[in-house]
Amino acid sequence: MLPHYGHGAGSRETIRVVSNGIQRGLAGKAAIVTGGAGGLGSATARRLSAEGCRVVVVDIDGEGARKVAESLPGDSAWVAADVSSEEDVAGYLRTATRSFGKIDFHHLNAGIPGSTGAFPDLGADEFDRVLAVNVRGIFLGLRGAFRAYREQRTAGSVVLTASIASLRGSADLIAYQTSKHAVLGLLHGAAMYGGPLGIRVNAVAPGIVPTDLFSAAGRDDMVRRAATAPLRRAGTPDEIASVVAFLLSDDAAYMTGEVVSVDGGSAIVSTVRSSGGAGAWDFGAFDERTYGQRDPERSRRGVAE
Repeated sequence: MLPHYGHGAGSRETIRVVSNGIQRGLAGKAAIVTGGAGGLGSATARRLSAEGCRVVVVDIDGEGARKVAESLPGDSAWVAADVSSEEDVAGYLRTATRSFGKIDFHHLNAGIPGSTGAFPDLGADEFDRVLAVNVRGIFLGLRGAFRAYREQRTAGSVVLTASIASLRGSADLIAYQTSKHAVLGLLHGAAMYGGPLGIRVNAVAPGIVPTDLFSAAGRDDMVRRAATAPLRRAGTPDEIASVVAFLLSDDAAYMTGEVVSVDGGSAIVSTVRSSGGAGAWDFGAFDERTYGQRDPERSRRGVAE
């Protein structure tokens, strides 16, 4: 017989309305947010704190994590940690347990974008660096969460930060999109393992969300590109945080293994239809930037340059 740790993650029996919050089942619970000093992570930390959660802010930028934690309206703690390090992951779990007794929620959000360089120029070290944070870091966080739930003998909920890059391809950000596809593999395996134990695992897949981590020029470019989405705009960190809070809450009690796109509709666009921009973008200029000068006739015939 399986050791079911509790009903909090997947049963309506424990759902209760929290008068001072929007989502059910968050108030009074403890949550870890990795990448908590960044735009998406700090927004989620603020949202969870406003819902009544006690929040542990984890980031490799310890000073940034401290500032976010101290700005929260509720109880909080912070930890400087590298999510790709086994020792650091064990360390932030110890701090969280010491601070709040047990951990109910894990938002595994830390990630890095990596190089936008051409595929032939991408270094193996750079590829490994991105996967260390974005894949190994998620694996270690999930493993740590399962170990903590086992020791606590409790159920819980985990939300991973995936990406529109988990669902689509592009000619750049090769390491990043590889890592975000891998996150879905971890999601599915973790959801299958955790389900019988009452542990739910879901993911949020943001589209274009400009934050202060990008330069002003970079944010302007993101806003321009986001205008091609059906909603014709970029998203905000708070809009991502609201979905994370929902997925962690009892309002999502019958959801596990799901990827929820929060991208203004970008993932549904058919680029071969005029409504999806077919024929409206200058692929020649893109090809020249990406591949250098090419002979269009040879390309059309599929002849290598």
